[in-house]
Amino acid sequence: MFKIDVELIKKYDKPGPRYTSYPTAPHFNESFTHENYLDEIVKTNQGNNLPDLSLYFHLPFCDTLCYFCGCNMIVTRNRDRIKNYVKYLKLEIDLIRSHLSSERKIAQLHWGGGTPTHLNPDEITDLSSYINTHFEFNPDAETGCEIDPRELTREHLAALRNGGFNRISMGVQDFNEKVQKAVNRTQPEDMTRQVVDWVREMGFESINLDIMYGLPYQSAEAFEKTVDTIIDIDPDRIALFNFAYVPWLKKHQALIKPEDLPTAEEKLNILKMSIEKLTDAGYVFIGMDHFAKPDDELAVALREKKLYRNFQGYSTHAGTDLYAMGATSIGQFGRIYAQNFKKEKKYLASLDKNILPTARGYYLNDDDLLRRRVITKLMCDFELDFKSIENEFDIDFETYFDWGLGNLKEMIADDLVVIENRSLKVTPMGRMLVRNIAINFDGYIERQEDNARYSRTV
Repeated sequence: MFKIDVELIKKYDKPGPRYTSYPTAPHFNESFTHENYLDEIVKTNQGNNLPDLSLYFHLPFCDTLCYFCGCNMIVTRNRDRIKNYVKYLKLEIDLIRSHLSSERKIAQLHWGGGTPTHLNPDEITDLSSYINTHFEFNPDAETGCEIDPRELTREHLAALRNGGFNRISMGVQDFNEKVQKAVNRTQPEDMTRQVVDWVREMGFESINLDIMYGLPYQSAEAFEKTVDTIIDIDPDRIALFNFAYVPWLKKHQALIKPEDLPTAEEKLNILKMSIEKLTDAGYVFIGMDHFAKPDDELAVALREKKLYRNFQGYSTHAGTDLYAMGATSIGQFGRIYAQNFKKEKKYLASLDKNILPTARGYYLNDDDLLRRRVITKLMCDFELDFKSIENEFDIDFETYFDWGLGNLKEMIADDLVVIENRSLKVTPMGRMLVRNIAINFDGYIERQEDNARYSRTV
C-alpha cells in the first residue's frame, strides 16, 4: 500500500501551476495573432515524416451549472444556439484542414466541455461524421468523449460508438447527496452504474470516472463510501481531482460558502484515505491526480517512459501535434501555443470573416523549449537524466539550473527527490508534490516574472 505522509504534504502545500503547458497560460499574450498561428501551421506541415495529430473539440454547453466547475462553459437549453455553434465548428475544421498535410493521420481525438453530450444523438452523429470524413485515423487511435449521465440516453452512447469513439470519461465527484445538493449536481449512484453498464455493453475500450475532494460538507469518513463505491464499479481509470476554489476566476464558485468547505486538515485526510484505498485496490498511481489499472495504457506508458502531458492532462500520445477547435480551446505544436476566443460571439465573428479565431498565444524561445522539456520529463517520467538534456540543448545542466537545484536541498532531505549519478528521480511520495518540484525549473518563477494566481498544489 502507498502510504501518505500528511505532515509532509502540509509543509509543501502552496499555490502553483499545474503545468499542462510551459510556459503556463497566464503568459499567453494577444500580440500572437491568427496570422502567427497560420504561419506556424504552414511551417509545420512541410516535408515528410510529420507527427501524428491530436484533435481537441471544445463543446461548451451544459444543461445546468455545477457550482464547483472550473471549465469554460455556457449554460443553455437553446437548441438553435447549439446547432449554430456546431455549424461554426465545422467552418473551423475546414479552415484548419485546408492547411494540413494530407498525409497526416489522427492518433488521438477528444471532445471536452462543457458537456459534449448536451448535443443530442443526431447532432453527435452529424459532427462526428463531419470529422471522420475530413480526417484519416490511425487504426489504434484513442478517441474519447466526456459525458454527463444526468441527461444521457442510451442513444447518446450509441451515436458516440457508431461515430468511432472508444473511450468515455464521466464525472461523479461524490455520491453523498448532501455534497451533491451543495454543488448543484444531483447524480444518484444507480444512474452512474446504469451508464457504466451501457458503456461496457457497447464495447467502449475504457472508462474513466472523476471524483473530487475539497467540496462542501466532505469528510474522510463520508468520502470513503464514495471511494469504495468507485472501486466496486471498477473503472479502467480514476481521476481524483482537488477542488480548486477560485471565485476570483470563476464567479459562480461564490455560490459555495467558504465555511462549508472542509478544513485544510480534513482535506488532506480525505486525500490520504483516497490514495491509500485506490492503490491498495490495485490501481497504479500515475502522478498528481490520475490512477489506472496496471494493464491500462496510462500505466504501461508510465512504465515505458512514454507518458505525456498536455491541456487534457496525462496522455499516452507523446510527439503528436495538438490542434484544438472551438471557443477557448488551446492548440500546441512546433514552437507555439494558440488559444481561441473565449467569448462565443468573438469566436463566431472571426469565423464569419473566414479567419482562424485566435485570441492569443505564445511563441516559445530556446529557454522555454529547454525548460518545457525538463518539466515535462519530471511530470511524466518522474526522472531526469542530466546528460541527455545537455546533449539535446548544448548546456551544462548544473550551471544552467543552479537556482532550481539549490532549492531542491530540502526536498532531498525530505525524500521527495533523489539526485545521484547526474540524474534526478522523483520518489513515490514526491509524485504527489511533483508540481512543487517542477516549480524549481520554471524560468518565469526564477526570474520573478510570474504574478499569476494559481490553485494550491494539493
